[in-house]
Amino acid sequence: MRLRSVPLGAAIFCLVAILAALTASVSSFAALRPSNVPDWLQRHVGDGEGQISQVVLERARALYQKKVGDGSVSNPCYFAMDATRPGDLGNSVLGQRYYIVCEAKQLFRAVSSGHGGGRNLKGVADFSNGRRCAKNFGNAMDSELTAGGAYITAETKTSFKGYYRVGAQNAVFMRSFIQFDGEGEAANARQRVIGGHPAALLRGMCLRKDPNSSYADHDGLVPFGKLVNYAGGRSNGCTSWSPADAEQIIPIVKNNPTTLYIYPESRDIAAVARAKAAGQTLSAAGAYWNASCLKEIGSPKFWPKKTLEPIIAQYKTDHPAPPPQPIPMCKDP
Repeated sequence: MRLRSVPLGAAIFCLVAILAALTASVSSFAALRPSNVPDWLQRHVGDGEGQISQVVLERARALYQKKVGDGSVSNPCYFAMDATRPGDLGNSVLGQRYYIVCEAKQLFRAVSSGHGGGRNLKGVADFSNGRRCAKNFGNAMDSELTAGGAYITAETKTSFKGYYRVGAQNAVFMRSFIQFDGEGEAANARQRVIGGHPAALLRGMCLRKDPNSSYADHDGLVPFGKLVNYAGGRSNGCTSWSPADAEQIIPIVKNNPTTLYIYPESRDIAAVARAKAAGQTLSAAGAYWNASCLKEIGSPKFWPKKTLEPIIAQYKTDHPAPPPQPIPMCKDP
């Protein structure tokens, strides 16, 4: 049998086609390979309520493993937050979008958390957020916006805020605050006083005479107020938890720092905005956002500090805050 010679160009074309097919097969296989997320944790991955979306978990795990590897943290647990999910589901039900993961103990817990309320500088710029979903994100000073990215929990400070009434008794309100140290776009977290704390405060403050209190000032006065739980509301850019959840979270990191990854970063916001503008589905664009909130907000926006801080500074100059008023004396005994 006589063998026919094959032109060199045709042979090269066939070789390229074969290599392309092999490359596609390898890529497809790689996409189908199971991730290194353990099976017990993989069961919590998804976009449903109480689940953690794949990209959020992958980035949170990568950050934690990196910081454990370089000796920055040794805490057996780490945190994540998905600020694209709704914070308020209605009927006094809060969305579960803050995650506590302790892999050694095979513990996964999803709890509620507030997002930054932003501000409406009337006539200048509106970067405010509603209670349910966050549309605006940013890292500017005094913006009261959530900034996504990598954080490490730092020191915990607990301070006296005042007294409040519980039935016929007076109770002391102490609130703890966990300082966050951020990286990248979140590197100014300490300057912004961004951290985690219970979503509770005292309102309607007044002063009462109580010289026997260890918290009394030099005039023997102590502050009183009404305790308000705003777990279903917004924060000033911090990560806020219900008081009950805070009691579980704060001891985990007190004197034992760990990582917190908050989604989305500005790159994610830009990817979603581009997909929306092009009429693409997020999956086709390789982007992620909670579908319910995306439908509500239309398209998210990131306000970088270099753009927003001059606007806020000028607004402060044009609208100076009134001088602080002294806390009044309580009218009731």
